Amino acid sequence: MKLAWDNAEDIGIELFEKFPDTNPLEVRFTDLHKWVTELDGFEDDPRQSNEGLLEAIQMAWLEEWKEENE
Repeated sequence: MKLAWDNAEDIGIELFEKFPDTNPLEVRFTDLHKWVTELDGFEDDPRQSNEGLLEAIQMAWLEEWKEENE
């Protein structure tokens, strides 16, 4: 699957699968950016991210994480 910055939900799922025990709200945006760009299938320009995109990814990841940890 090809991933880009605007695929927040798909990226959130991928991050949850890769880091299932990590609370997304405890991840700094610098680390989040790095982890996203290192995902298999991520093909977007790393310089095209911004705070809004990272926040959307973080919230999508949080939804996945909450489902498993409630």
